[in-house]
Amino acid sequence: MSIDREGLAEFLRVRRGALQPEDVGLPRGRRRRAEGLRREDVAALAYMSPDYYARLERASGPQPSAQMLAAIAQALRLTRAERDHLHRLAGRPVPDRDGSTDHVAPALMRILDRLIDTPAEVVSELGETLHQTPLAAALLGDARGRV
Repeated sequence: MSIDREGLAEFLRVRRGALQPEDVGLPRGRRRRAEGLRREDVAALAYMSPDYYARLERASGPQPSAQMLAAIAQALRLTRAERDHLHRLAGRPVPDRDGSTDHVAPALMRILDRLIDTPAEVVSELGETLHQTPLAAALLGDARGRV
């Protein structure tokens, strides 16, 4: 598979523009010029350098790893279909759902049930939110099933 740099760059710009700061728990700020999220916002949410993310959006960056794509997918609140499309554009295999489990161990569920005043999530190895405490859902929105 080869990377479609222009397609990847366009997809990232469109998805970034579709999200508002409030959608990801960021304050809007008074003097925002950008419609939607800024590149720096996405980079911070994905735990990557702003320069690296900016190069991806300019179609001049390296081929992102599967781990980087998972972080970007989570930062941009992509659906499974959008995440799969992101991987195809980046020239990476689509993550295999067969190797993943949606099961949350009962012991972990009991711990989460006791975290009444703490936001917490259980996330799969693919970055999908499997379970949230009520406070996490209130802060982040209901993210179950999203990557």
